[in-house]
Amino acid sequence: MKVLVWQWGRRGGGPRFAIDLARGIASLPQHEIVLSLSRQSEFMNLDEVVCDLPVSTYTNIVGLLWRAICAPQLFFSLRKQLKGRGLDLAVCAMPGPLDLIMLGALRSIGVPVVVFVHDAQAHPGDGYPMQIFLQNILIRLADGVAVLSRHVARQLEQSGALHGRAPVLTTLPPSIFHKNFPAPMAHQGAKRFLFFGRLLHYKGLDLLAEALSLLPSDLVFEMRIVGNGPASETLRELARDARVRVENRWVPEDEIPALIAWADVLVLPYREASQSGVAGAAIMANRWAIATRVGGLTEQFADQTQAIICAPTASSIAAAIVEMVRTPPALPPRYDALKAWRNMSRQFLQDCGNLLAAR
Repeated sequence: MKVLVWQWGRRGGGPRFAIDLARGIASLPQHEIVLSLSRQSEFMNLDEVVCDLPVSTYTNIVGLLWRAICAPQLFFSLRKQLKGRGLDLAVCAMPGPLDLIMLGALRSIGVPVVVFVHDAQAHPGDGYPMQIFLQNILIRLADGVAVLSRHVARQLEQSGALHGRAPVLTTLPPSIFHKNFPAPMAHQGAKRFLFFGRLLHYKGLDLLAEALSLLPSDLVFEMRIVGNGPASETLRELARDARVRVENRWVPEDEIPALIAWADVLVLPYREASQSGVAGAAIMANRWAIATRVGGLTEQFADQTQAIICAPTASSIAAAIVEMVRTPPALPPRYDALKAWRNMSRQFLQDCGNLLAAR
């Protein structure tokens, strides 16, 4: 079976998901993968990434508008490159603003398309203009839809975006990082907590700031808040805590493994979530985790012993931090991320086959 996986984001979770999914499918016997990424993606600079179909996209809003204007040219270029490859299935790993052009090119040569929907609703301050509008068109035109949590499946059903169709339900395995992570607390110092990701309100940073103010004064730990976002009073409040270091910056992909390796505990104090790559990082690197009971987070940690799941309130987060410092839960055995992606890919392709056969 020959499968095309594409995702044209320049950085972040979209391209990473596409690369891991491609690796999972390629690891299956008698399966061949064609991976398509943006030429502007930061992942193109990583030695372990092999992109079979690089596509020039954009670096800013002006470039996106120009690419949209040149949509017919891109359509015919893609059609020419895809025709004759013998593709059995194409998978959009995460919707983006130019994906309707790729979908059109694939449909014109008779290749079925399945779209992974990560978020049924746009998170406040996140995403791109018209994100959900374009995503809903993509869902309607695609041959099938896949989701990574029951939470997102329910949201799509309630919104009517699925038009009565049942989605393929799968899971989000941890990302595959080619690194041997040291055991938590190998540094033998104070326990290290890490918040990593977009510094936006829905990530619950205000809850975390309030939680820190409730902690016992003699509780010893370190915390880093690392990610990109607008300056805010919440970040300034966090930075005033002597135990906390705020680093408001974009973290390049090749720096992420070292950042995770620094931490003992990953903190996810979110107000809402579909699913989380940070949760996957905690599982993959065998780190403890504190996560709020929202969205799909409980599904991700359902079979994991290292996570403390708490209510999305400052008092509950504070209690979880105290417990994590003083009596952390047991850590599970090391996780085999490639095996998880292989198993996920096998089941995903089987479910896609059943879905397409029933059409």
